[in-house]
Amino acid sequence: MWAVYVDRLAAISDPLAWLDPPAVMGVVNITPDSFSDGGRYVDVSSAIARVRQLAEEGAGIVDLGAESTRPGAERISADDQLGRLLPVIDGLSNPLPLSIDTTRAAVADAALRRGATLINDVSAGREDPELLSVVAAHKADLCLMHMQGAPATMQLAPRYGDVVQEVRSFLKERVDAAVAAGVDARRILIDPGIGFGKTLEHNLALLEGLAELASLGHPVLVGVSRKSMFGAMLGREVDDRLVPSVAAGLGALARGASIIRVHDVADTVDAISVWRAIQGEP
Repeated sequence: MWAVYVDRLAAISDPLAWLDPPAVMGVVNITPDSFSDGGRYVDVSSAIARVRQLAEEGAGIVDLGAESTRPGAERISADDQLGRLLPVIDGLSNPLPLSIDTTRAAVADAALRRGATLINDVSAGREDPELLSVVAAHKADLCLMHMQGAPATMQLAPRYGDVVQEVRSFLKERVDAAVAAGVDARRILIDPGIGFGKTLEHNLALLEGLAELASLGHPVLVGVSRKSMFGAMLGREVDDRLVPSVAAGLGALARGASIIRVHDVADTVDAISVWRAIQGEP
């Protein structure tokens, strides 16, 4: 395990060393209640196998989550998160850039000590401000996401004046807070939080306005994979949202995103390859 840890540290010595836009972040939820893959990877061996599969399919980084943040989700303790996460991290025998989806400083610290690369915080450091100091101390990468409200209530009645400008202002303030806590600004990603306290109209406006968010000077991560907006638009159930998810992901990349977070890595990588070939890119 120590050799793997050293290799991973070497791989993340530079800010966002894993990021080669357009990048794909694969999703593995080690939870019984996530909206899409909940219950599929609660077993350690199945979670490890899924992480390896997504890496082989072309994911630049894999995001591990041990607590669901779907609308209406209930919270679990840091200890329960660690009980799900650590056996999976420790069971990965090959160095691989890992993102940890958590809002808790204790979870972030334990995962980073075992070689995780990125902390993906849907609360942008508001729920547990110590998380920002932990990321800074480990010289790790950090993703700050916008969310109006909390997972349990965020979709009840989201309201904005100008959603793009309000999300941009929020993300700038949270970037400033992270830098003040010691996080290297070059290591920060921002995420508009599609579906986190937003209506369909808000989500579409944010996707159209991604260039405005990118103007903050940080790579933009977008997660639209299998989200309820496609149910609202097309009447599709969760397991029948591959095509709209890929289409929205390509649209996000075209409008300024650097990373898209997806469940279906192989299909997304293929789509990006075709899209880039059409544009004359290698």
